[in-house]
Parts: sequence; structure tokens; C-alpha cells
Amino acid sequence: MKIFVWVLLLANALFFAVMQWGGLSAPDGSAAQPPLHEEKIALLSAPQGEPPAVLPASAPASAPLEGPMPLAGKPDALCMEWSEFSGTDLARATAALSALQLGDKLDRREVEYTIGYWVYIPPVKDKVSINQKIAQLKARGISEYFVVSEAGPWQNAISLGVFRTQEAAQHFLDELRRTKDVRSAQVGERASKLKMAIFMLNGLDAATATKLGEIQKDFAGSELKEVTCALTR
Repeated sequence: MKIFVWVLLLANALFFAVMQWGGLSAPDGSAAQPPLHEEKIALLSAPQGEPPAVLPASAPASAPLEGPMPLAGKPDALCMEWSEFSGTDLARATAALSALQLGDKLDRREVEYTIGYWVYIPPVKDKVSINQKIAQLKARGISEYFVVSEAGPWQNAISLGVFRTQEAAQHFLDELRRTKDVRSAQVGERASKLKMAIFMLNGLDAATATKLGEIQKDFAGSELKEVTCALTR
């Protein structure tokens, strides 16, 4: 009996020693926590020489561009005015421009003058003489003419063309003499209403403008010039 008591006391001593050293769980089932050593606790700091991380800010919106961007590689359009035409020159110029196929880039307007010049064959005495003159003109390839029929000093005269300036009329007469061998025609001033056509050419490229300059050489007395383009929206 005494031996049993001593064994029980020894077992309790061993159990108590184990509980103190943390080798077994506490009676409530929780693990024994080792004691904290406060003198060994230190806060971690950022490594020397490295700035603290900063979250990137949102990128600012792009600044607006100053002024419109130019269209790269696009040549400037040209606007031109070609004047002034009537009679056969008007028909020839219209045909030449039609060959360029300008479409809505071509426009035409008319101006009216009260005094002009004409190239004419002086009045003849009767209808027989008129018919002879007309036959001679047709034989020389001239189909544009007009016989003055109203009474007055120009009755029975044959008009071959009407012009705004004396220079243009003289040039036309010189061409008739040189190419058609017309000798009886002359230049005179004629008080009448004279309508002249002016061609407006808008938005031409450089190649078309060059072609137009070549065509203009066949129309001595006409004026071809560059003008300011009208602004459109």
C-alpha cells in the first residue's frame, strides 16, 4: 500500500514538471504559449537608399493641339478666270474646255458692253453681190458671218465677228488674212450691246492649270489669270 502511494506521488510530480516545460497540452486542450521576449522585438524599416513605393498617378489627358493639322501631301487647288469670248472664239473655247472634262469645276458668266468693235466686209450694192461674197467666204472655210439687213449706213454689210477691244478685233482680222486670204474685211467701231462670256475654273490641280495655259495660246487676245478661290463649306 505504501508503495502504491509513492508511485502515485511520483507520477503527479512528473506530470507537473512536464506542464511547466511545455511538453504537453494544457488540460483545456490549448497549447502552452512560450513566454515573449519584448527586448528582441523590432519594427522592420525600408532598406537604406530606396524611396518608399508610390502608386502611379493617373496619366493626365493629352493637351489639345494648337490649330488644325495640315493635310500632308495635298497640293493647293488653283482657281482661274479666262476671258472674254464671243462668236467663233466662244464656240472654240467651249469645245476646248469640254475636252478637259472639268465637270462642276467649270462655270460661266456673261458681261454686257454697249460699245464694241467688229470685223466686217463693207456694204455691197445688191443681193447678188452679197451672195457672191458669201460664196467666197464659204470657199475659204468661213461659216460664221451675219448679213446686216436693217436700213441704215451698214445695210448689206457682212459681219464676221464682234469684239470688246480693238486689239482683239485686229488680231482676228490678221488671222483671217493670213489663214483664209480674206482681203476686203476691215475693223470698225460699232455701237451696240455686246455680250461676252467669261469662264470661271475652280479647284484645278497644277497639271490641269498647265494644260489650260497651253490651250490659251491658241486664243490670242484672251486673258487667263489666277484668282482668289471662293470659300465654301
